[in-house]
Amino acid sequence: MSEGVSIVVVDDDDLFRPMLVGNLTDAGYRVREFPAPDQALDALSADRLVAEGDLDLLILDWKMPGLTGLELLQRLRQVGLMTPALFLTSLDDVIYEEAALKAGAIDFVGKTRSFAILQRRIELALSRSEAGDSTGEGRESPEGVLQLGPLTLDSGSHAITWQNQAVSLTLGEFKSVALMVRAGRDVSYREIYDALRGENFAAGQGPDGYRANVRALIKRVRQKFIAVDPGFDAIENFPGFGYRWRSGEKEL
Repeated sequence: MSEGVSIVVVDDDDLFRPMLVGNLTDAGYRVREFPAPDQALDALSADRLVAEGDLDLLILDWKMPGLTGLELLQRLRQVGLMTPALFLTSLDDVIYEEAALKAGAIDFVGKTRSFAILQRRIELALSRSEAGDSTGEGRESPEGVLQLGPLTLDSGSHAITWQNQAVSLTLGEFKSVALMVRAGRDVSYREIYDALRGENFAAGQGPDGYRANVRALIKRVRQKFIAVDPGFDAIENFPGFGYRWRSGEKEL
């Protein structure tokens, strides 16, 4: 995937930046580097670059003189440069990660991570960008990885992360989340239960006994996401019918 891929690195660290650029170049990426955010802004906001889209990925540091990486990203978005952005920074507090994702960054990686991990995250970021459409809705990559804002859903390993933190779900809980995310609509209690147990499986007391099972399941799922993010509210209840994975400012 690295062949022909164009990356811009913006980082004022004169020790770290050359090492990163060297590793990226050795991996086959075409790299332009800027030691200051104002230089990057002047170059990347030029009409020719914006019009041609001659750029696949931005790798931004956060804490830089003049503009922060977040401010740089916001300025670039204002001039129409919608290139996917990945923050690579030593600031690993969750508040920075949340701010980056809310601003439209596609990933947030700590500088202490190995280059092998960074390269894999770059590959995922690029595959997500290619799979997404103009509406900004996530789609699943050929590898079975779906990225939707702070949510990453990996069908191959049945793993889910939220804001780059693992959410420990059982297989049944994973299936319920995957069903809601892919459906993009209200999903009935019956659909969720059928995805777990098979069509028309009887459970609980009475013909609608399965609803109590689904409610308990979704309650556990919510609690596990809240353990990672106390502000999590992406699962919305439709009373008397079922649930929806909510698309909105906070999560998707």
